[in-house]
Amino acid sequence: MRWIWIGIVPVALLVMVFSAGIWRREQGCRVSGSGGLRESPVRAKRYAINPLGYKWEHFNITYKITTFPNTLNKDDARKAISIAFNKWSDVSPLTFTEITNPNKSADITIGFYTFNHTDCWWSPLHPCFDGLNGELAHAFLPPRGEIHFDNHEFWILGKSRFSWKQGVWLNDLVQVAAHEIGHALGLWHSRDPGALMHPNATYTGQRDIAQDDIWGIQRLYGCLDKKRVCDPWARLGFCESRRSFMKKHCPQRCDLCYAPPEAGSTPTPPPANVKIKMVPRGKVVGFRCGTKNTKVPPKVRWYKDGEQLLTSIPGYISIKDRNLRIVANEFNEGTYTCQIHRRGSVISANSWAIRLKPEHPSNNS
Repeated sequence: MRWIWIGIVPVALLVMVFSAGIWRREQGCRVSGSGGLRESPVRAKRYAINPLGYKWEHFNITYKITTFPNTLNKDDARKAISIAFNKWSDVSPLTFTEITNPNKSADITIGFYTFNHTDCWWSPLHPCFDGLNGELAHAFLPPRGEIHFDNHEFWILGKSRFSWKQGVWLNDLVQVAAHEIGHALGLWHSRDPGALMHPNATYTGQRDIAQDDIWGIQRLYGCLDKKRVCDPWARLGFCESRRSFMKKHCPQRCDLCYAPPEAGSTPTPPPANVKIKMVPRGKVVGFRCGTKNTKVPPKVRWYKDGEQLLTSIPGYISIKDRNLRIVANEFNEGTYTCQIHRRGSVISANSWAIRLKPEHPSNNS
């Protein structure tokens, strides 16, 4: 393995970006749903918000669809996006309004793009789309507020399924959009296999907001009543007789807010032989897993702080085969581990602890 210095990141790259990194199932792949893996509400925290705590500073959030999918008419696309936003408004104090006037701006812009889109061509850690049967979408953290969908994919209003007639996966726009919206609101991936914000949510077909997702969004935006008439409704006994309705509109008055677990991360054992690297802020650092050229490419897995990195995160982390690249900032500090697997066993591993170099004030006074 070797360490590669790549150079200074353009200032534009330091804009907060997040990719959901949702990838398509290969034909024949079967990943079980939460099943017995879902834990009881009393458990360690699994949701995560972005490390810098970026969020919207207002509750009435607007969105605009700038380009539409090729495989879905505009009305159905709007309906799917609206349903996805409603999933989050139902469990948070946020409201979402679509802007259809082309001359008005919106907080969150949504578009369906082909390979080269926005700034992906010149931003090394914001990859362009890869065509059919690859990355489905990615999103940007607040305050940039953009959601990009791959327009090579087949988007539908309905559950994802494989079309034997067309020979392609038909992708559930509601499910993918709801996951991406979570990122655009400031949520990171969850480790709860039953959560909508789990990185493998498309594999399991998880379409609904789980309790872990609610804990995450309410930790960012709180739990507030949406109606001014919550007090009289509560006095009429609606907290008990119309619990679901009141949980949506008057959760604070009816004491129906979820109490999120502590936000501390679950400790993981430190890997052996960790190399500590002090890196200047803004440097792009590259790793290569394995130095020998083999006829059969090795099976490589990358981990950050004990959690497997399943996909790239535009603006932060780029994974391609045996290569990993990161930009040094507060977001990416941590321990990165590379494992080479062969026949079900780990045959090689190496770890680096990435730390930012202290920034000393200028001597010029």
